Amino acid sequence: MRISIRFLSAGLLLALAATGSAALPAAVNGEPMPSLAPLVERVSPAVVNIRVKQTIADSGQFRNDPFRQFFGLPDPQREIASAGSGVIVDAQRGYILTNHHVVENADEIQISLINGDVLDAEVVGSDAATDIALIKVEADDLVEMPIGDSEVVRAGDFVLAIGNPFGLGHTVTSGIVSALGRTGISRNGYEDFIQTDASINPGNSGGALVNMSGELIGINSAIISRSGGNVGIGFAVPTEIASSIMRQILDFGEVRRGLLGVTIQAIDAEVAEALNAAVDRGALITEIVAGSAAEESGLQVDDIIVGVNDEKIADASDLRNTIGLMGSGEDVHIEYIRNGDTRTTTAKLGRQQLAQGAGTDIHPGLAGAQFVSLARSSNAGIEVTSVESGSPAAQRGLRAGDVILQVNRRSVRNLQQLSEIASANRILFLLVQRGDRSLMLQIR
Repeated sequence: MRISIRFLSAGLLLALAATGSAALPAAVNGEPMPSLAPLVERVSPAVVNIRVKQTIADSGQFRNDPFRQFFGLPDPQREIASAGSGVIVDAQRGYILTNHHVVENADEIQISLINGDVLDAEVVGSDAATDIALIKVEADDLVEMPIGDSEVVRAGDFVLAIGNPFGLGHTVTSGIVSALGRTGISRNGYEDFIQTDASINPGNSGGALVNMSGELIGINSAIISRSGGNVGIGFAVPTEIASSIMRQILDFGEVRRGLLGVTIQAIDAEVAEALNAAVDRGALITEIVAGSAAEESGLQVDDIIVGVNDEKIADASDLRNTIGLMGSGEDVHIEYIRNGDTRTTTAKLGRQQLAQGAGTDIHPGLAGAQFVSLARSSNAGIEVTSVESGSPAAQRGLRAGDVILQVNRRSVRNLQQLSEIASANRILFLLVQRGDRSLMLQIR
């Protein structure tokens, strides 16, 4: 009944709008009414709807059927479909920016244009840590959206969000930039989100956040909501980050994240008092990796980093995000405090060399998954970088982006520790961090 009333109300409003007395005037005091229609008409063709198909293990009652296990039959599988959005940023080469979580583990990707054309797409590269992916289509007469400078965006700027909410197709909402530099949305990623109150709902992921000049300033990525719908708190990855990830994917075929080579902890008022330091913010260096960019730049243990490239560093997490969003080989200007004196240095970032491994070499139940060690980062553990659809790892619930923190109640910081525990145990219980929640997975 409630749904019927809503449809009826919408129909009544449309009927009223059709009458002369209820319609908005074309002008007020001789001045035309403002409209965003020309802007929307110009940029909407660059926004695409994305449909993804993937095969997953069926979690039904026959998944762990002993009969199947006895005869070695594979677990039952089913196909699921999901929807998202994307933005054409290079019409000539067919490149489209979207979210990593929209296309991860996809078996098939199709995009639909505003004119109704449907095209097959393939993933060029993807980065779970920033939730950015680059996909490609082969087509003529595409329309691209110019990439704007997210660095000049200010809180209060008017913006549009364009995407595919709930699979409805091209939908435009408007609002303002509510805040900049938001972090803490995804515990395992590198973050510097633009917050907006333009309505963003499921399906908007990967869509465009557009300024009033018709430029792309962000890739819509996440919302905060208790109900799953929009409550006016949405987040977009700034184009500064998205463009950097795209360039690295195109230049190297992968993301080469910068590495300073330090272990750090946050400085607060209590720590500052204990150290007799004259600052109450920054990142205290507690260890320097031999031969790292930090050592070569002259940084030392007990230095407090307070700025990078003329931007203030609030704490250890802020430094991790700042450095992690830069590419290897970049020169960074570092401001730090040593023995009460403020100093500066320049460091050429190294490359994060993460130990990699295949689940097949670790445990039969992890076959089909790829892992990297995250030791020396603030979220030390083992990240699942990919999971092959239908594989034993996928059937047991592992997903790309998961971070394994404990195995059989023992903390693990690298693949060697995971392998040692796995070699001595047929059954593994993994404590996994997935986004902002923890869960336990059983691996046999």
